[in-house]
Amino acid sequence: MKTRARLLSAAEDVVQRNGYEALRVEEVVQAAGVAKGTFFAHFHDKDALMEILMGEKLSACFDQAESGPDPKTVSEIIAALEPVHSFMTSERYVFDLLLRYSGATGIAEIGPIAHCFERYFRLVSGWLEHATVRQDVSHDLLAEGVQAFSIQAMSLQFCALHEAQSFADRLEVYLEAWLTPAT
Repeated sequence: MKTRARLLSAAEDVVQRNGYEALRVEEVVQAAGVAKGTFFAHFHDKDALMEILMGEKLSACFDQAESGPDPKTVSEIIAALEPVHSFMTSERYVFDLLLRYSGATGIAEIGPIAHCFERYFRLVSGWLEHATVRQDVSHDLLAEGVQAFSIQAMSLQFCALHEAQSFADRLEVYLEAWLTPAT
């Protein structure tokens, strides 16, 4: 367990200096003072390590989002989720890996990223119970839509054809249409 902790600590240091995408297994093992084979005894591959690191970071972002008052409006929901969305769009590699690990197949172990995506859904669903939103569909369905629209808005952040509009502005348009009652 000490070796695994050293590997995780070394990886966190490398990420802090160079970002997630730039992390190389060779740097991690060198910083941890272990052989490359030792790394693979603890992690199946680089992505398995990244799932743990990103899952921990995403979990901390959710802790931050949960620390404030429950948001009541679309703008407040977007602001409350800002730490989560900011991390998810911090690097293209981060976004891609998070999406790949966002669910679990029937035979795969449910990992920390999949748990964070479930946490996103549960958090938003709870907020929507007391928010000024439409009441003609369940809060769970509304929360699923918030998550889906957020992912769509994030994906467009990495598309040159859609760079003129900010993530928050795009998400606000989506969520206003999805969450607020027609007048």
